Amino acid sequence: MRFESPLICGTLLQRYKRFLADVRLDDGSVITAHTPNTGSMLGCAEPGSRVWLRDADNPTRKYRYAWELVENNAGIMIGINTGVVNRLVAEAIADGVIPELQGYDSLRQEVRYGSENSRIDLLLEAAGRPGCYVEIKNVTAVDTDGTAFFPDAVTARGSKHLRELMQVVAEGGRGVLLFCVQRNDAHAVRPADEIDARYGHTLREAMASGVEALACRATVTPRAVVLDTLLPVLV
Repeated sequence: MRFESPLICGTLLQRYKRFLADVRLDDGSVITAHTPNTGSMLGCAEPGSRVWLRDADNPTRKYRYAWELVENNAGIMIGINTGVVNRLVAEAIADGVIPELQGYDSLRQEVRYGSENSRIDLLLEAAGRPGCYVEIKNVTAVDTDGTAFFPDAVTARGSKHLRELMQVVAEGGRGVLLFCVQRNDAHAVRPADEIDARYGHTLREAMASGVEALACRATVTPRAVVLDTLLPVLV
């Protein structure tokens, strides 16, 4: 995913109310940007961090700028926009990066499914094959040993999605959980039991019932975010 126009650099002053961040741009002006991330952004929202914003160039938007990237204290570039993960994974599938998700004729996004009224991120379909329901989770947090972890805050919604995938498998379909790691320093992904033990338990239950867990890591630069490396999922 290449950014259509050059991102704008600045310094993070504070993130607040979940969806807002005050940023001092390099020209000295201070603006409030939209933060497209519902998580805690553990390790990604430290005041003083270098950040990159996208100019929406849309006069109808309340906040003109959207926060896309951050450079953490270790100099690692991280993509924080959870709204782009469907596109990132769709591009990776089209480019053949994820072998387990090849061989489908069509890809649809945000399709309603399940008994708990969910929307699947990607639905892959092909004649003669069961539908493949892919739930994508954006991952930005990494341990000091280089293991990425999810979630970074308690997520009842995440556990619900795992239950929905278990139902898909029970009914004869494919259920896939895909961790989209928007940083290039992780070597594996694990459930964050210390943050949300229920999610970790539900993930293991889901995998035991046939839900597949995959992970893919991105190379992140101010010009593009591209998923290019498969990672193991440690449970």
